[in-house]
Amino acid sequence: MKYLIVEHSFDPPLKEEDLNNISERLGPCLEQHKIKAMRSYVSDDGSRMLCVFEAPDAESVRIAHRTANVDFDSVWVGEAFIKNLEEITE
Repeated sequence: MKYLIVEHSFDPPLKEEDLNNISERLGPCLEQHKIKAMRSYVSDDGSRMLCVFEAPDAESVRIAHRTANVDFDSVWVGEAFIKNLEEITE
């Protein structure tokens, strides 16, 4: 499995009820394509969102979003990169 990053932008900005609606529509499509939602980040103003998924490939994530009628800006493969902050500041 790979980590897939999905970028979204919203105009008008996303509201909590919109986020719930997206989750309800997208959930079954993710399950159908063997995609696991890992984490999502929404900007303070609700205009942008990043979502991290574990999925077989980027096309599976695109298909799931299109099937659920959830717009996205881009989908790309990412790799977890963790660096000890103490090493950076030395």
